[in-house]
Amino acid sequence: MDGFKKRLSESVQLRLSVALSLVILLVAVAASVFAFASAFDEAHELQDDTLRQVATLFDRQRMTLQYPAGKALEGDDEESRMIIQYLADGRQAAGNNDELIPLPLPTTLADGLSTLSVGGEAFRVLVRTTALGERIAVAQEIDARDKDARESAWRSLLPFFILLPVLLLVVGDLVRKLFRPIATLAAEIDQRAEQEMHPIDEHHLPTEIRPFVVAINRLLARVAQSIDTQRRFVADAAHELRSPLTALSLQAERLAATPMSAAARERLLPLSQGIERGRKLIDQLLSLAAVQFAADRPPTSVSVHDTYRRVLEDLLPLAERKHLDIGVEGTEDVQVIIHDMDLFTLVKNLVDNAIRYTPEGGRIDLSVERIQGSARLQVRDSGPGIAEDERARIFDPFYRSLGSGEAGSGLGLSIVKAIADRAGARVEMGFADATQNRGWCFSVWLKAAGND
Repeated sequence: MDGFKKRLSESVQLRLSVALSLVILLVAVAASVFAFASAFDEAHELQDDTLRQVATLFDRQRMTLQYPAGKALEGDDEESRMIIQYLADGRQAAGNNDELIPLPLPTTLADGLSTLSVGGEAFRVLVRTTALGERIAVAQEIDARDKDARESAWRSLLPFFILLPVLLLVVGDLVRKLFRPIATLAAEIDQRAEQEMHPIDEHHLPTEIRPFVVAINRLLARVAQSIDTQRRFVADAAHELRSPLTALSLQAERLAATPMSAAARERLLPLSQGIERGRKLIDQLLSLAAVQFAADRPPTSVSVHDTYRRVLEDLLPLAERKHLDIGVEGTEDVQVIIHDMDLFTLVKNLVDNAIRYTPEGGRIDLSVERIQGSARLQVRDSGPGIAEDERARIFDPFYRSLGSGEAGSGLGLSIVKAIADRAGARVEMGFADATQNRGWCFSVWLKAAGND
């Protein structure tokens, strides 16, 4: 019960459904009572009219009366029978009950309808004076009249019993349909990607919801403006830092070319490495800002093997330093639908990540295959893989696996995730050798060209 009260207090749809159902029930009960009473009274009026018609028929046909003696006639129902007698014959009644005819009716009854008790039974009696001056009485038991009236009244309520549950179901379904635009709106907002800040179309929504949607659109505009400001700041800061770091790198190279002691050269090496890491961090910050901030790039048909070749040309020196066996498996090329620079940046960051975390003498394989209407790009390495508790965070900016000994920026996989989200791609990961739990594999699913 407490759960229902909580739902009732939180749900407008439930409150509206319950309120409408209660109103319908109250109206139906009131209408049923009125209909029952009206039908009951109308049945009594019809029964009184029947008494009048019988008396009129007797007078018009100039009938005479003979009281039955002995056994009752077949089909005669004592409870529902209608009795006709001369009012004066009430003095000749055999007893003070309704078992025999004539009934012991008072001879002083006035013309018209009246209700009286005969032998403990209530009777409805019509007294009429005929054209010949005779006074007749037409009587019927009230219990039989009431029974027929109640049955008639209950039959009049049958439409209420049928229509009430149907009406409740229709109202419940109607309320659900009226609130369906809200559920559709919630699903539409819930399915949006993180970077989708375009306003919600409120023209197809009911007018009662539009002010709320307009307020959400204004909030989205403010959030988008704030995010754009942050992205511009990151991009501008990275761009401003690029020039001094480049100058420092050139000065470190010139310093390394000059004669110096072994101790000085030993101190110069970590300085040069730190400057190089700073340059790489700034380059990746610029790449991440470009991916997140740039307008949507129109997708085109791009060759995966051509992208692999360009990436290997850029990163092959890094792989050779660690004596890694790196190459492309298979000869079948696949065309995918994505912007050329996005695919290049995505693959380059995956391969760079594999080179950094694969031990010396290891192996890195790049492959692509068409599966139905999609293309699956894979980058597999013989590295240690990723711990179970770290997999949920590896796409976070600046996150690096602990204890790896690598000094990367932690932005490579964030860039991969940003590109995949914008291109509608899906990124999966797992062990390269699932049976031995060895190596690591990143799979990227893209739409293949030539498939609608």
